[in-house]
Amino acid sequence: MKVSRILTYVLVFLVLLIAVPLITALFVEKEFQVERTVHIERPVDEVFNYIKYVQNHDNFTKWNTLDPDLNKSYSGIDGTVGFVYAWTGNEDAGSGEQEIVAIEEGRRVDHELRFKEPFEATARAWMVTEAAGEDRTELTWAMESSFPYPMNLLLLFIDMNESIGEDYEYGLKNLKAILETEIEIQHDAYLDE
Repeated sequence: MKVSRILTYVLVFLVLLIAVPLITALFVEKEFQVERTVHIERPVDEVFNYIKYVQNHDNFTKWNTLDPDLNKSYSGIDGTVGFVYAWTGNEDAGSGEQEIVAIEEGRRVDHELRFKEPFEATARAWMVTEAAGEDRTELTWAMESSFPYPMNLLLLFIDMNESIGEDYEYGLKNLKAILETEIEIQHDAYLDE
């Protein structure tokens, strides 16, 4: 009788161990969104004409620093709808694709991100430029995605806004430095003439 009682307790414990997280996941959001903004001392058209080319993203994003031997391939015409950048890298960089899916010329570029490794997921990302003065641009970089049930339980433990947001902040800081440095270089060259 004691053995059957112990087995019953163990069985109830195991059922609760499995059921509680699964029930909790029913009440956890599945979607998340990350958004960061930077002001760049450069006209909107110049900022937009830089960010719409996916290959320029190599110059400022954090993800390209994760694997110095990242294997990259491209198909289509960069800066146009349908252009696809694919990558395969180490376990930090993983593998996947980024496709330009929409362009509102001079204002917005939308991408679909298809992650393959270390896990499969799809996300939608976009960059929006708006004038914030005569030669000043407000650039917003955003992404939204979701975790399917019951994986959405991870959102209780991982702050996607913070972790991806830090990567966006790193990239936007680099982008600002690149574009504003080019202004200084061009301005200094003009003064030297």
